[in-house]
Amino acid sequence: MANPALRRAFEQKKFIVAPGIFDMISAKVADGMGFDCLYGTGFGTVASHLGVADAGIATYADMVARMGQMARGVKTPMIADADTGYGGLLNVRHTVMGYEQAGITGIQLEDQEMPKKCGHTPGRRVIPAEEMVLKIKVAAEARTSPDFLIVARTDARTTLGLEEAIRRGLMFGDAGADIVFIESPESEEEMRAIGRAIKRPLLANMVEGGRTPILPAKTLQEIGYAIAIYPALGFLAMAAAMERVFSHLKKEGDSIAIGESYGFKRMTDLMGFPEVWDFEKRWAQPEPTKAAE
Repeated sequence: MANPALRRAFEQKKFIVAPGIFDMISAKVADGMGFDCLYGTGFGTVASHLGVADAGIATYADMVARMGQMARGVKTPMIADADTGYGGLLNVRHTVMGYEQAGITGIQLEDQEMPKKCGHTPGRRVIPAEEMVLKIKVAAEARTSPDFLIVARTDARTTLGLEEAIRRGLMFGDAGADIVFIESPESEEEMRAIGRAIKRPLLANMVEGGRTPILPAKTLQEIGYAIAIYPALGFLAMAAAMERVFSHLKKEGDSIAIGESYGFKRMTDLMGFPEVWDFEKRWAQPEPTKAAE
């Protein structure tokens, strides 16, 4: 079931900062830090699960299983990337139903042609706006709870310009999207123009090294945004940390001087080992006694 806390947060005009999660370790770390929302990143999930580019290779079955596993493993509401809905209108309906049943609280659907490409990368092409409007209407009809939120994304800015992206954002909001996501605006002024034009909850995609400037949460809220996602922050930090420690291991042949790490005890606690050990103590069988000779 969708978590109603996320819709309440939007209704209360609370600005939401959502870190990107991509596997169960990142999900559990983020879940314990007090965020109002977690974001299941397509790039990171495809990379960690399949080790390939986020370029339409992952299927609905891949993503609903992986995203659902993360959603069920956390208490924090989670919005999850669902690409184009993995096909036409019937596919979109099935995807929405599957994501909601998996325990996800919000689904992100985009207006790209299939196969899709990762945002902030070149070569993205979009379907006609009217086709995406139908997808949003189908998605709204398919959900069983109003607490299951629909995030409608347009990638039109990069190929068709800002004016067309804003036009689509307005259409998507009118079609029933709870949150409008204009992907990859290229300046703060463009972001301000989006905030002036669209009076629905707006999502800002903060990608380190991407096309869009990284703005502080306070500024984003002031210019009209309701939520900022940081999809790449976790896996970029993870890759940098592993590269550092693995390089040391290769060079020195040990892990002695690597410095501070997360800590093995913290990781066993995070993964629930204390509960396992408690269970084993409560259900321990007495040691078998040797038969008298």
